[in-house]
Amino acid sequence: MAFYQTRGNMPQKKHITFYKEDKKSLHMEELVSTYGFDGIYSTKYHLHAPTRVSDVAAVVGFGDEEWADAPLSYYHFQTGKIEKRGNFLDARSSIMYNSTTNIVTAQVTENSDDFYKNAFAHEMIFIHKGSGICRSEYGKLKLREGDHLIMPKGTIYQLHFDSTDNVKLFIVESTTPYEIPNKYRNTYGQLLEHAPYSERDFFAPTLVEPVDEQGEFKILCKAGNRFFQYTADHHPFDLVGWDGYLYPFTFNIEDFQPIVGKIHQPPPVHLVFTTASFVVCNFVPRLYDFHPQAIPAPYFHSNVDSDEVLYYVSGEFMSRKGISEGSITLHPMGIPHGPQPGKIEASVGKKETNENAVMVDTFAPLKLTLQARDCRVEDYYRSWLT
Repeated sequence: MAFYQTRGNMPQKKHITFYKEDKKSLHMEELVSTYGFDGIYSTKYHLHAPTRVSDVAAVVGFGDEEWADAPLSYYHFQTGKIEKRGNFLDARSSIMYNSTTNIVTAQVTENSDDFYKNAFAHEMIFIHKGSGICRSEYGKLKLREGDHLIMPKGTIYQLHFDSTDNVKLFIVESTTPYEIPNKYRNTYGQLLEHAPYSERDFFAPTLVEPVDEQGEFKILCKAGNRFFQYTADHHPFDLVGWDGYLYPFTFNIEDFQPIVGKIHQPPPVHLVFTTASFVVCNFVPRLYDFHPQAIPAPYFHSNVDSDEVLYYVSGEFMSRKGISEGSITLHPMGIPHGPQPGKIEASVGKKETNENAVMVDTFAPLKLTLQARDCRVEDYYRSWLT
């Protein structure tokens, strides 16, 4: 995250004594850093040592198998057809992945008090449907439809929804942090006036009273494609204070301010977050191009260095047909893609669009899962013929 935050109580200097109320025992200081000690970090102060674990056990039954013989082709996945349901953990279905990225959807039908952390990946959890609360070591964050919840690697958290009648999540795991693009910031890190959002659009957790409970607390830990259950001897939400630049936060798609131009603008104008392995863009309602002969629909193009993944949130996407909420399209690198028949002509003269979508462009090819095979629209690649 690009902005310094401080919550709760902590000593005036780092790495010095910080006694509890009894004036005898110390709070436990923990530094959480990225890129070794060269990236952003936060310092946390616990009631108990975060290393106090009484048991570690492997957990089986998670994960999705690769669709090994999937052809190089265009794909449309209807994620509403996926039958897997459950809480915010066991409802997850991986659609596609590579060594640095995992793209997942989840239809959540029940709440859970399970503690979870992803040890190897940062997570972007897009709240397509639903609202609720994220609880973590850092405190409490309200969640609403359209939020991108960015969860740093190694953070213990829970998700609780106000209702589980209709909760849909789009999740992207990344081995490297989600960052604000440098082109939106000045040399001091402040967001520039022409950036598509401001600091006011980002929300950090509110620290709550630390939980000072001892017992057996189960924490599910994801490590790549493996899962483990850790048993801590104290409640993991025991922070009395923290400060730094690394923490969970939310940004809502409705707060993205679209950049428009006289002629069609390329996808980088829709950029929201970057990682070392992919970028995230938001397509939102916006005015179309104002050249008198402008073609608002995108031109045909080949992404020779990236796979393009689009998650369709709401509205009518100008260049696609047969798309519904929760659809995902994959247009892989090396083969051209673009508007379907009639969409270019239909866009001429249009003044605005009312679409919402989240795009992920990866810099390495994606592999598909058997779950992707089973929810795909067959012969989607033929949709450019008619």
